[in-house]
Amino acid sequence: MKLTGVELRRIRMPLVAPFRTSFGTETSRDILLLRAVTDVAEGWGECVAMADPLYSSEYVDAAADVLRRFLVPALTGYRRLDAAAVGPALHRFKGHRMAKAALETAVLDAELRAEGRPLSRELGAVHDRVPAGVSVGIMDSIGELLDAVGGYLAEGYLRIKLKIQPGWDVEPVRAVRERFGDDVLLQVDANTAYTPGDGPRLARLDPFDLLLIEQPLDEEDLLGHARLARQVRTPICLDESITSARAAADAITLGACQIVNIKPGRVGGYLESRRIHDVCAAHGVPVWCGGMLETGIGRAANVALAALPGFTLPGDTSASDRYYRTDVTAPFVLADGHLDVPTGPGIGVEPLPAALDEVTTSTEWLTP
Repeated sequence: MKLTGVELRRIRMPLVAPFRTSFGTETSRDILLLRAVTDVAEGWGECVAMADPLYSSEYVDAAADVLRRFLVPALTGYRRLDAAAVGPALHRFKGHRMAKAALETAVLDAELRAEGRPLSRELGAVHDRVPAGVSVGIMDSIGELLDAVGGYLAEGYLRIKLKIQPGWDVEPVRAVRERFGDDVLLQVDANTAYTPGDGPRLARLDPFDLLLIEQPLDEEDLLGHARLARQVRTPICLDESITSARAAADAITLGACQIVNIKPGRVGGYLESRRIHDVCAAHGVPVWCGGMLETGIGRAANVALAALPGFTLPGDTSASDRYYRTDVTAPFVLADGHLDVPTGPGIGVEPLPAALDEVTTSTEWLTP
């Protein structure tokens, strides 16, 4: 197929409640959506970059700029473009994986829609629904945290992830365990908030039978994670450190992790996500699908990915109403703790024009 143009659409989505992590608090999301128009079909992708370079070096204004100036023009002249060609075409541009992922996903969605194939089948899914976990931000008090966790368990979420930071770690975990018991699947996420000297403190989490401690140290400190893995019994999971299949293989070889969180935007797209899945499966390392507060567009593709066989732990594939009162697609609804995998062609969902227009702040048309 031939790419005829790409629409950059900025939308602003207010969150149902502030979401606080070790690197800041979000009350709304400034989101960049891509619509790839080809001579045979249209496709959608969602860029997960945040407004500020806090989770990673990428941020939404930079993503729009690099797409406008470099990435979309790089696809000029491809008369038989497909998603597999996007990565090689963009390879010479360093970094910007979130922007690249959004563009590759939009092209992949268009390609699969034209051929009538769902993304889940293209990636190799083996499930028609996936277990859903929920991420719980840092709260002002233990009481507020317990109320939030109780609400999510009542809704049917199968796994609870607590955001932690120094000073908000052992006691919140202890309180959740004491209130809700040992049967709750529980894990924690530090978002790089700790230092190599914090091993003894993190070891104090061992008695609580956590599934994992996610990304405790700086993203570049693989050796530090390997040392930490020898200090704690709780499995170490890497998130920000895993940027490619090669990075995953290196981390596993070094003993820096026993579990891997795969976020398609962080690694450059769903095709690289599948490669990471395959590397981890070959090493017997379980994976799960992370989330970046996506709309239904990004959530649909994440759910398709989470249906692959190596995704043996519940991911951050929460229902739409976990973050947004109104989504830009038909909402994803929790049923018995699971979300259904879309079965339609491509990502399997369509934006709702009225809902999309209501939250749109700008649009821009790019010609390759």
